[in-house]
Amino acid sequence: MNYFKGSDDYVLSQALRDNVNVSIALERPLIVKGEPGTGKTLLAHSIARGLGKELIIWNIKSTTKAKEGLYVYDTVQRLNDARFGDGNVSDIKRYIKLGKLGEAFKSEEQVVLLIDEIDKAELEFPNDLLNELDEMSFYIPETGENIKAKHRPIMIITSNSEKELPDPFLRRCIFHYIEFPETELMEEIIKVHYPKIEKNLLREALKRFYWIREFDMLRKKPSTSELIDWLQALMVGGISAKAIEKEIPFIGTLLKKKEDVDLVEKSGKSHYAYNTSMRTRDVY
Repeated sequence: MNYFKGSDDYVLSQALRDNVNVSIALERPLIVKGEPGTGKTLLAHSIARGLGKELIIWNIKSTTKAKEGLYVYDTVQRLNDARFGDGNVSDIKRYIKLGKLGEAFKSEEQVVLLIDEIDKAELEFPNDLLNELDEMSFYIPETGENIKAKHRPIMIITSNSEKELPDPFLRRCIFHYIEFPETELMEEIIKVHYPKIEKNLLREALKRFYWIREFDMLRKKPSTSELIDWLQALMVGGISAKAIEKEIPFIGTLLKKKEDVDLVEKSGKSHYAYNTSMRTRDVY
């Protein structure tokens, strides 16, 4: 069995690495939750790269049905072909297209299957997949064909907790919650993206970033991905570490709600004025 050790472009905790390998060893899906921007989706990409396997992505929407992941019967195309005499409409297999789960089952090699944002679908969506996940097979009544997995896929399922997942589904999975990175781990993550970033700039930027996240009244706290974008903006803009002490340049890269921007900018001015007065008092 191949064990996942990580990849060069994705920093993860030991606990997450262990749960990925438990999921692979037990052949059970891994459900990953966490704040937006903590790398839930990118985990599947890292696993695929780290193990040298193909990645198949099933992006879930509010209208997605479980059956679509198995196969789709294109009745409209068949009707058009019947009307215009294009091809043999009696061959129903021509009009059966496998979904992402079907592709993973049919693959000649083991793949990594990402079911992304499963909680966007209707409440019964996870339960509608229970039999397929247990049996690793499904039946196509239109053709009388039974599709059975040649290799059980490594399955990563992400959720943003928009809806609670049903208990019968959870019992069949391994679970991991990605905690928001502490400063030390965040530095490792940043250095993967910007290995040559100036140390003082990174230090001051992280101070500001975590200071912003401490505001309880924020409607949307900045995430790791927004921090990465902000640091790039700072470097491209030639912003110095000292400048970040006075203000928050390009704040719209971090905060996406007007109320949040107003709150932080007002607090930031008060914070700077207080620190400046304290330094002046120390001089005299």
